Amino acid sequence: MTELLQSLADNADAIGIALAETGYMLAFSLAAAVLFGLPLGVLIFLTRPGGIRENRGIWTVVNLYVTIVRSFPFLLFVVFLIPLTRLLFGTTFGTGAATFPLCFVGVALFARLVEQILLEVPPGILHAARSMGANAAQTVVHFLLVEARSGIVYALTSAAISLISYSTVLGIVGGGGLGDFALRYGYQEYDYVLMYSTIVIVIICVQLLQMLGEKTSAVLDKR
Repeated sequence: MTELLQSLADNADAIGIALAETGYMLAFSLAAAVLFGLPLGVLIFLTRPGGIRENRGIWTVVNLYVTIVRSFPFLLFVVFLIPLTRLLFGTTFGTGAATFPLCFVGVALFARLVEQILLEVPPGILHAARSMGANAAQTVVHFLLVEARSGIVYALTSAAISLISYSTVLGIVGGGGLGDFALRYGYQEYDYVLMYSTIVIVIICVQLLQMLGEKTSAVLDKR
């Protein structure tokens, strides 16, 4: 334990930078997940076969995007997006450029989770919305999302934890972060104490995130 604490103290500045890089990647990918993944998940739910606004064409396109991105090996996906990343950012290195493919994955992950949460909403909620004359937009905003808000927060927590895991491989494009730091300065330098110390930090971050998500979800659950 003493050796571990000493390792953390000796590398505090570098670990702080790596932690900030991970936070940057997580913040932007989660923002993308909420801004684009939530609407996509709702759209898949609405346009699915038998849905409120069934539209096989839209459902096929959106569902295919989510399925392909989620099934694509992330490391290969990062490489696949290199030409687009270079076009938009002028480089493929750096935390900003590395966050770009992570945003795609965040959107797809959260969209699928949102769809699954909405599918679990009791049918009675939709019946109540119809009986009150609510249109599709009103049904989503005032009924579905209100009923599913606790599950959606929990889904966002799960997505965030997955994104932390994905971020550990972004060192190949100079993205940095805690995972990359543990590999480069711990494993590759045979400093296993530093590597394990960094892993402990990642585990603590994940646990804190999980606790925050569960607490928020419980507060929003009015059932």
